[in-house]
Amino acid sequence: MNVRNVLLSQEFPIKGQDFSHAGNISGKIKELLQEVGISTGIIRRAAIASYEAEMNVVMYANQGNFKFNLTPHSIRLRVEDQGKGIHDIKLAMKEGYSTATDEHREMGFGAGMGLPNIKRNSDRFKIRSQPGSGTVLDITIYVNQPEKK
Repeated sequence: MNVRNVLLSQEFPIKGQDFSHAGNISGKIKELLQEVGISTGIIRRAAIASYEAEMNVVMYANQGNFKFNLTPHSIRLRVEDQGKGIHDIKLAMKEGYSTATDEHREMGFGAGMGLPNIKRNSDRFKIRSQPGSGTVLDITIYVNQPEKK
């Protein structure tokens, strides 16, 4: 990505198991996009994708880093974590599949919709994971396209 095309850029650290701050990053991204006048449908998609990605780090990793970039044409989110990694990405992408703990489920998480929701709300989605060393998500949402249903 050409740095000169970036209109807004933010980086946020994420601490694993920090449920008291979970969702703050996606809320900040939503506010930033509202301030610059992005359409509500695009904001909704970005908020869903960013929340799900943020929660995956909180639930499954020790820590992570969330990068947000807005260009004239796209919202780009990159989420990198230092966690256990995903052993079977194809299985993890199936709706309903979850490795959430009982504790997470008691809090209302772990329905197995995180990664499928990210993919559904993205125009481009890449996931890379190495068991034992973490996961990287690259999410792109185009700002000038018709709304995705």
